[in-house]
This record gives sequence, structure tokens and C-alpha cells, in this order.
Amino acid sequence: MTVDIQPLGDRNDLEWCAQTMASSEPWITLGRDHEACLRELDNSSKERYIVRADGARAGVLILDTNAAVFGGYIQSICLAADARRRGIGSRVIAWAEERIFRDSPNVFMCVSSFNPDAQRLYARLGYEPVGVLKQFVVDEHDELLLRKTCGSWQAFRAGRTARSKMP
Repeated sequence: MTVDIQPLGDRNDLEWCAQTMASSEPWITLGRDHEACLRELDNSSKERYIVRADGARAGVLILDTNAAVFGGYIQSICLAADARRRGIGSRVIAWAEERIFRDSPNVFMCVSSFNPDAQRLYARLGYEPVGVLKQFVVDEHDELLLRKTCGSWQAFRAGRTARSKMP
């Protein structure tokens, strides 16, 4: 299977991505409707990508690379229902890590406490919990802050990170 990740630009793709997010978890439980997802996808300060599998729309990826310390943040990854459990998500995350590790020794992401499948996937991919954001988005649930690293900022800035260890 071919997985292609390209910048999101086409309005039809943007609408599809917003609808896909708004109609699936965790966005439903987090109260993110179509308009909220569309606003986030329209935010040009973020890197927004469409994911295609064998040419068909399969998902969306949003990265925040702007912050000084937490600039390697996978903000959202969403796959269409028919694209799940096919290894596409793991490939998208690997692509995001490669992109982020060019500029930062850390990749961060949050996962909702009610999303055990995603928690298992991220743990399998080497993400470690670094904190709990109690009732961060909604009162009923927490967000778990995860991190994957290839070294310290000091080593990264000096060009000494073990980039060969990077995924």
C-alpha cells in the first residue's frame, strides 16, 4: 500500500478532513463539531496535511512546530474509519516524527484518557507518558501528555543527538 502525505490546500480535502474528524472519536467526546474542526484545519500557523492511501483520502495530520520548547507537537491525527487498523496510522506517525526530529529532539502529543486503543499504539511506538492534564478539554476526561525523544536539547543544538537512534 502506498501512503502519501501532502500539505492540505484543496478546499474539498479540507472539508472532508473536518467532517472525518468531527464524526469520529476523540473529537465527538471532546465536543469538536465540524465548524471547530474546520477552524483548526484553516489555521495556517500549523502544518496541515492530508493522508492518502493508494490515492484515496485516508486521514489528516496537524503539527504544531512553532513553540520554542514544545514545537514538536502532533496536535491531531485522524484516520477515516476504513483506513484504521491497516498500519497507516503508524506510518503517518513515523512520517511526523521524521519531520519533527529535523527541528527538535522531542515529539509530543496528547491522548485522551478515554482512548485506550490510541494509548496502546503510542506506547508501542515508543511514546512515554510525561504528565496528566486533568480535565484539560472536557470535565469528564483527562489528556495524557506523551513524549518521544532522541536526546536532550543541549545535545541536539550541539549536533550530538543520536540521530541514528531516531525512528
